[in-house]
Amino acid sequence: MAKATTWSVPVTKALRADGAKVRKFDTSATPGFKGNKRAGEALLAERAQVLSDLQERLYANGRSGDQRSVLLVLQGMDTAGKGGIVRHVIGSVDPQGVDHASFGVPTDTEKKHHYLWRIRKELPRAGQIGVFDRSHYEDVLVVRVHELVEPPVWEKRYDEINKFERKLVDEGTTLIKVAMFVSLDEQKKRLMQRLERTDKYWKFNPADIDERAYWPAYQEAYQAVLDRTGTEYAPWHMLPCDHKWYSRLAVTELLIDALTGLKLEWPSAKFDIEEQKRRLLES
Repeated sequence: MAKATTWSVPVTKALRADGAKVRKFDTSATPGFKGNKRAGEALLAERAQVLSDLQERLYANGRSGDQRSVLLVLQGMDTAGKGGIVRHVIGSVDPQGVDHASFGVPTDTEKKHHYLWRIRKELPRAGQIGVFDRSHYEDVLVVRVHELVEPPVWEKRYDEINKFERKLVDEGTTLIKVAMFVSLDEQKKRLMQRLERTDKYWKFNPADIDERAYWPAYQEAYQAVLDRTGTEYAPWHMLPCDHKWYSRLAVTELLIDALTGLKLEWPSAKFDIEEQKRRLLES
């Protein structure tokens, strides 16, 4: 099959962040994948159907009382491709089985609460694939880089996040954490594209250019996140994002792996099938 001939190692192993160094990370690489863009896009179309079937099983089980869910955390710099993942990967499954949330600058109401308050409100329901476009990690990334709170405040958050995620996993949520990395040159290219196309103006934020000056500080902050919140129950995956086709394929495979691990069967009927057939014929 295509999968066997194009992946040299499982994507979960190829992207596992254990001990990786952000400053040395090759954002143009395609870890574990042996094919080119054409092969990757062809495989993505094939695997999207597999993902759709598994997602429907998760949703069906949720409707039948199974409390398990999956949460995909997409954390990355501007232009890394988070929106493309949502559109091209999550877009291949039934939207009624997806809980999607995007976390920007906290609102005035959110600022009055603990930083995890708004996160808890958006956790996936039973049977759902939850998707976080940015996440609770903003509070140890942006907050740290821009010194929005004192170091002792964000410093304790690593342990708080680990405890928070441990509880999620214990309650039946499978966490897939993806740290998305794009090079400065590729980011510049993508930002320029937004300035050259009228249909992309809405995506451009002048502040994105200002953020480029903080690149070394963000690398340091991401390194701390990977080192201090990568756990056995919620490991980080480092995703090179200079090639959009690869990042979309890799996330598809991460989701398939997680859903396959749940060993989902179709829920059995809670009624007498033959009796219902008879009633239907008589109606």
